[in-house]
Amino acid sequence: MLRPLVAVALAAASAVTAVTTPAQAAPDEARNVTTLLRGMSLEQKVGQLFVTYLHGQSPDEAHPGNVRDFGVATPAEVVAKFQPGGVIYFNNSSYDNIDTPRQIAALSNGVQRASDIPLAISVDQEMGIVTRIGAPATQFPGNMALGAGRSAEDAEQAAAITARELRAMGINQNFAPDADVNSNPQNPVIGVRSYSGDPALAAELTAAQVRGYQGHFLSPHAVSATAKHFPGHGDTAEDSHTTLPKVDRTADEWRELDAPPFKAAIDAGIDSIMTAHIRMPKIDPSGEPATLSKPVLDLLREDLGYDGVVITDSLAMAGVRQLHPDAEIPVLALKAGVDQLLMPVKLEEAFTSVLAAVRSGELTEQRIDQSVLRVLRMKFLRGMLNGRQVDLDQVDAALGTPEHLAAARRITDRTITAVRNDAGVLPLRAKPTAALVTGWGETTTRTLATTLGGTAMPTGTAPTQAQITAVVQASANADVVVVLTNALSGQPAQQTLLTRLLATGKPVVAVAVRNPYDVAHTAAPTWLATYSYGAGSMESLARVITGEVSPAGRLPVAVPGPTPYPFGHGMDW
Repeated sequence: MLRPLVAVALAAASAVTAVTTPAQAAPDEARNVTTLLRGMSLEQKVGQLFVTYLHGQSPDEAHPGNVRDFGVATPAEVVAKFQPGGVIYFNNSSYDNIDTPRQIAALSNGVQRASDIPLAISVDQEMGIVTRIGAPATQFPGNMALGAGRSAEDAEQAAAITARELRAMGINQNFAPDADVNSNPQNPVIGVRSYSGDPALAAELTAAQVRGYQGHFLSPHAVSATAKHFPGHGDTAEDSHTTLPKVDRTADEWRELDAPPFKAAIDAGIDSIMTAHIRMPKIDPSGEPATLSKPVLDLLREDLGYDGVVITDSLAMAGVRQLHPDAEIPVLALKAGVDQLLMPVKLEEAFTSVLAAVRSGELTEQRIDQSVLRVLRMKFLRGMLNGRQVDLDQVDAALGTPEHLAAARRITDRTITAVRNDAGVLPLRAKPTAALVTGWGETTTRTLATTLGGTAMPTGTAPTQAQITAVVQASANADVVVVLTNALSGQPAQQTLLTRLLATGKPVVAVAVRNPYDVAHTAAPTWLATYSYGAGSMESLARVITGEVSPAGRLPVAVPGPTPYPFGHGMDW
């Protein structure tokens, strides 16, 4: 058991709480992690290389998913059996880890008690379209909205608030920020998860959010940040969840277009960087995904000089599973330069394969030690090694505070972009008395309609002819019609809805509520972009429509198409 050694590490950590620079931290850090490492068996070391999912909301309640996948019943038993370096929470029905803040905190406390070495407990809380924990946690509109807002201060504050609230629930690592430069408008998986199509803006805001998430050394209110998806997933036209995308960058093109945000994250002291399951044949002709490619990961270790934790994206994704059996993938990733292995398909099989590779000499124990030291160093610097149990009675008060909500409103108000106002419809001269909100998004249309005091008629992704006719008829009684769009270029029925409403002669406000590329694909004279369909963005949108707030956002990407708009375009009133 390692608990006495962890106590030694905690005592040393307490002595350096005033540390403010990496140089000051280095001697104590080295002593702590080396002390821990010396007392670990090979099996315990290998455990630190894995980050696994769990099934269920309570540490001690049986869940059939755990029995099926791990051979034990409860989340705590999974941790006790494998002693992983970390776990990750999800809010979907497959894993079902997230309900209320207090429940999340109790789960965190329980799995920490089951671990000899304190866990890195992680979540994908990017904000925007990738948000695992909703209200009452403070909600922000996501990266591309922050890119439109152009404020490093806002980006840093949003990350700091998110970190404080995550840490209150016992979560000490966030798999954010997304550092991809969205240079391909057809990208199906990144899009608004990226700050921008401009490498310099993406780099500035990536660094700002790393500072916000990580705070100062040993801060009890900070989390480890994880920049993703190296070497850059922004120029793909396919989704690595379902296939292995190809990026035809040369090394020089990569250095110019994709590397700047990762370099900025490293300069800001990023704790962890996540790999992408993409292939880059001009850098590694073998066709291996970046996760398994030493030439690609050498760009990170050697070109960018990064010596922190490198973690894979989920090893359950199709992009990394096309060329090799699941049991081989963890070993190949470690050989390529990865330190931690996220969500292998079969944890026991993956664990056994790494152990076997060390015992056969395919991997050396020295190589394993190198990665374990990086993991322990991350845990030390971010204060994880104290194994602190969070106070369940304080959790609710820490989330969604008036100060946090006010900051979220201010930040979100500065992200709305007015792309076109050719008819002079906006701002409305008076608050509408009969607004009609229609188009994409059941909840989104209703939220905006409620805020405007109007009527919602959601029509979904592909409205039927009957829905379109009903909306057009209803518009006769409206003083303004707001049409929400999502992925308009590939949805002709959404285009038809907008065209039919424009033909009525009513004032029509079109709003792209996800990717801003929608604005190039119809002749609607009034276009806004929100980059987010969350409630906060809809409330800010209403304030812009009614003139309470002037639209301050500027396009963080260039919009190509029949009616193109340049990077930086926007107007106010």
